[in-house]
Amino acid sequence: MPNKKRTKQEEVDLCPVEPALKKIGGKWKGMVVCRLLFGTWRFNELLRSLPGCTQKVLTTQLRELEMDGIVRREFFREVPPRVEYSLTDVGRDLLPIIRASCEWTQKHVLEDKPDLKAIQRAGHRRED
Repeated sequence: MPNKKRTKQEEVDLCPVEPALKKIGGKWKGMVVCRLLFGTWRFNELLRSLPGCTQKVLTTQLRELEMDGIVRREFFREVPPRVEYSLTDVGRDLLPIIRASCEWTQKHVLEDKPDLKAIQRAGHRRED
């Protein structure tokens, strides 16, 4: 039986990067994950740290990250109610990808090459 040669489209369809990009792609997900590498954040803290992101968009992005097992949402029954977000173990496994993205940005995008050591050292929860 002869080997069937794959088309370029079939090769692209087999790309293992696509599922990962579906989970963490989008304008805000990467920035949310990057912030959560430094510890637990409340919703409004995240929202204020993302100029240009609306409450609706952030809510949607956080829900998707939570459904994908990347972010943990913890609701506290207090007055007023409090919600905190943190990374799961799966989310913390994204640290090497975040580091590599920062290094690529530093090398190919930024002219001033800021110090990215804080992100490179990140990966532990911030203690509040």
